[in-house]
Amino acid sequence: MKRLTTYILFSVFMFAISCKQQTESKQNETTEPEVQAVKVQGNEVTYASDSTNLKGYIAYDENKKGKRPGILIVHEWWGHNDYVRQRADMLAELGYTAIAVDMYGDGKQANHPDDAGKFASSVMTNLPEATARFNAAVALLKEHESVDDQKIAAIGYCFGGSVALTMANSGADLDAVAAFHSGVALPVMPNDNLKARVLVCNGADDPFINPESITAFKSAMDATGIKYEYVSYPGVKHSFTSKEADANGEKFQLPLAYDAEADQQSWASLQQLLKEVF
Repeated sequence: MKRLTTYILFSVFMFAISCKQQTESKQNETTEPEVQAVKVQGNEVTYASDSTNLKGYIAYDENKKGKRPGILIVHEWWGHNDYVRQRADMLAELGYTAIAVDMYGDGKQANHPDDAGKFASSVMTNLPEATARFNAAVALLKEHESVDDQKIAAIGYCFGGSVALTMANSGADLDAVAAFHSGVALPVMPNDNLKARVLVCNGADDPFINPESITAFKSAMDATGIKYEYVSYPGVKHSFTSKEADANGEKFQLPLAYDAEADQQSWASLQQLLKEVF
């Protein structure tokens, strides 16, 4: 009888432990957040400065909860095309909300370097209008429901890198700015108005960027005391992040060339910058 009683008590004890473990397991299952796959939503948007109608593209992960930093992307001198939208999608996959901006108006694109040069020059020689177009994109990005309007950065490619750097040097309220295969002889050089962390990634064999301009840019950056990084990839030419570079280089007899390694390394540097800033 004593043995039976002991057995019964032991069985009840073990049953109680088992029930407790099952309850704790269920509680853990219910408290763990559900991880949803990235689902990038890309939308064309229209906006305007006081004098120009503009056509952009906003991309974000619609499954991501809460506010996140917003990133502006300024296009190459070819204009607002599929390439700049692809970069917006890539940033959305990383958890940011990105707007591919339009600096030419009406989504205008160039099909020849001569036209591209004229379009780019018209922007860079009219800084008040360029600033108005850039600020219109900033305002639109900040209004997006997914964006933390206190966390904004800007990046750009070629002409777009020069625009992003110039806007930052002009006092734009940006946390970070990054430029890829971008000229650094800017209409507004780094000065005390600069607030953003700076990253510049260029090819060492890019004939469009002369050594004197690099020296002047670095000297101006050093004087600001702002943290920055200037990366120069040996043997790399202009437009190294664009897979269309080889075809465009051959078509128009320009020193353009895609470089997969430099493309990947520069994208990794951008991600590191954004992680540190945000």
